[in-house]
Amino acid sequence: MYNHFFVFLDGKNIKKIIPMRLVNSAIRAFFSLREERIKILLEQPLESQNKWLSYLLDNGSKTTYGKQFGMKNRWSYSKFSIQLPVQNYNSLMPYINRIMQGENNLLWNSRIDWVAKSSGTTQTKSKYIPITEEALKNNNYLAARDSLTFYCHLFPETEMFNGKGITLGGTIHELDGNCKVKCGDVSAILMNNIPVLGDFLKAPNREILLGSNWHEKLQKIAQNTVDENITSLSGVPSWMLLVLKEVLKISGKETINDVWPNLEVYFHGGVAFLPYINEYKEIMNNDRLFYMNMYNASEGFFGFQDQKKSDELLLLTDHGIFYEFISINEAGVATDKIIPLSDVELNKVYELVITSLTGLWRYKLGDTIKFTSLNPYRFKITGRTTHFINVFGEELVVDNTDKAIKTACEATNAILNEYTVAPIYANVENSSGGHEWLIEFTQKPDNLENFIETLDRKLKELNSDYEAKRTDDLILKRPQIVIAPNGLFIKWLGEKNKLGGQYKVPRLQNDRKMIEELINMM
Repeated sequence: MYNHFFVFLDGKNIKKIIPMRLVNSAIRAFFSLREERIKILLEQPLESQNKWLSYLLDNGSKTTYGKQFGMKNRWSYSKFSIQLPVQNYNSLMPYINRIMQGENNLLWNSRIDWVAKSSGTTQTKSKYIPITEEALKNNNYLAARDSLTFYCHLFPETEMFNGKGITLGGTIHELDGNCKVKCGDVSAILMNNIPVLGDFLKAPNREILLGSNWHEKLQKIAQNTVDENITSLSGVPSWMLLVLKEVLKISGKETINDVWPNLEVYFHGGVAFLPYINEYKEIMNNDRLFYMNMYNASEGFFGFQDQKKSDELLLLTDHGIFYEFISINEAGVATDKIIPLSDVELNKVYELVITSLTGLWRYKLGDTIKFTSLNPYRFKITGRTTHFINVFGEELVVDNTDKAIKTACEATNAILNEYTVAPIYANVENSSGGHEWLIEFTQKPDNLENFIETLDRKLKELNSDYEAKRTDDLILKRPQIVIAPNGLFIKWLGEKNKLGGQYKVPRLQNDRKMIEELINMM
């Protein structure tokens, strides 16, 4: 039987025991009173951006970095964009390394106790993003509260707070003994610093959720939640699927709806959800379940879905981040044109540049987006500047492949688990090149030939450059499919020491290094 009581703790003293239904009503009322946040985000984005730019400059002018470039709190945007260079992780790495050795006031005007570990760059195995208390307060936690405000606005009769939520996060990492800061996946840092009250709305306990052994942690999460009243889920789709399958295995039930009939929302992000949607719908068997799209990275919380019928993301303009955008031309190459939010246009692709409370100054995030609305500012993620295939001028991006593989799966009753794509180079024997798809299915296509034809046809519909290169097989031959054994991608991530909610399988590679590693493991 579910636990219908909520224990409210103040330190170690139990003050009162309240029925969970009253807790749900009280929390729901709290979020319904935050209507001013909805108005600010929908109606005052540019005012918010100007406010945060002034605040960022005021603090930055007191740092080593700011003094190096003569930063002033009264700078206009024009002066800011002229005086400060655009940066990436590699160019900021000398500062970050010094921060990890205990130096303060380098990039931000406060003490930094945490760094968030993320996937690496071409020069590093891992990135370490500084995390400040101001960023946690004004970005991560505020954005989380705002996402719940919008959710309660969309579903005013929600019973989500009548049960518990599973937040699938990362772990705390051990750093070199000389490092003076603590380290973890950003989700683990958030969970480690969450108020005690939050523990009573989550399952299982914090110790399990922060465990470092991922195989053991996933099993424990399932074991300790199968009998709970779970009403919400939050996490990366690929990793959450592993938890859900373990829950079904332990419970002996056929669908998640049989285990958690009150589950009403899944907050997902980290990777595109489109390739996983069919498997989720089948494993859930819950037409009432709302899938809420989130854009939360190690560098910050940037957007969430604010509409019922569209997964477009609302840009979070009042959360301690100043945004700029690098225009991407039709060939998929970044231009020299960098603009503020006020100058963006609809349906053009931009690379995201942020200045934030973590001390990332004009930092190229590597993600590309396209605005679908300017009032308010809503957008879709189109891919990453480093995740594409353009060996033959085909300009293939993740948005193309995600949509195409979803269509192919639907046409052949297949259920996708993971995939990656790499080029096949032309040579003496092969005058034409191509693309090799390594795909791990939960359920294989009922007709592989039909799957390939559908995949190829959809890619032609979505990408005119791909279609042109496929003409008569002169430059590109049709896709080649290699079916991966179950568990291959998880094994590969494990060997790379990248197990956990913050890590995901790269979809597109412009070379064959990764796919060759995977094939060799087969």
